[in-house]
Parts: sequence; structure tokens; C-alpha cells
Amino acid sequence: MQKGEVALDRFDRAILDVISAEGRIAVTDLAKRIGLTKTPTQARLRRLEERGVITGYCAQINPIRLGLDHVAFVEVKLTDTREAALRSFNAAVLGVPEIEQAHMIASHFDYLLKVRTRDMAAYRVVLGEKISALPYVSSTSTYVAMEAIREVSLADFA
Repeated sequence: MQKGEVALDRFDRAILDVISAEGRIAVTDLAKRIGLTKTPTQARLRRLEERGVITGYCAQINPIRLGLDHVAFVEVKLTDTREAALRSFNAAVLGVPEIEQAHMIASHFDYLLKVRTRDMAAYRVVLGEKISALPYVSSTSTYVAMEAIREVSLADFA
């Protein structure tokens, strides 16, 4: 087990499997599904929340139904990669709602961003007005996704 990792038994894993697919399930139904009674199921849920395994509950929104079916991946190179610059860039990324994911990468570039917009015209505005204006951005390269073959959630890893 790695540092910070939480030990989980089969009941904990079963809870995570069910709630990752059905976050609004009633505790009594969850208990039946995993083979425990309501009280120990509630205690396990609370423990998983307190230990930070469960960090929240949210609705999964289909972005395509909202007209957000243009996906671009953006390589970002920074002019400075000292800790203060990275913190500044990271904080600024959080303020751009079109950036769906942001990952620091060990490569010839520094960050990989997943950006979701309505269309190419909207993406060009986001790139030019928001991403290029982020602190310490030196250059970007864009890769436009033609089709999503597989997008996974944590439920797929359980």
C-alpha cells in the first residue's frame, strides 16, 4: 500500500462500485446490494467520506446534450517551471471553465489540457483569450478530437 492509500475490504469496494454508478441510491437499497444491513453500511459510507475516499456526490452531465461536443487537447509549454510559476498557472487554470482537465506532464511540454467548447470558433476564442493569457504560457499546440471512443469514470476502475 502506498502512502496515503486507504485499505478497503470487499464491502468498501462494493459500496464504491454501486455509488459511483448510482450516487443517489438510498442507503437501504445500497445495503441490500452489498449484503449488509443499513447501520453498518451507513458507518462504512461515513468512514469512506471521513478518510477522503468519497470526496462528494455529483450529477454526471452529458456535455454533448448541452451542445459542448468540440474537444481539443492542448499541449502547453511554460516560460518558467519554478514552483511559484507552477502554482500561479495552476490557480489560473481553475478559473477557465472550458478546461475540463489539466495535467502536469513529464515531457517536452509542461501541461496537457482537455478543453471542451461548442465548436471550433468558440475554441479559438478560448485559446486566444484565455489559455494563451494564462501566466507563463510560452506556446501551445492543439489536437482536435474527431470522436470519443472511450471516456472512463472512476466506476470503470472498480
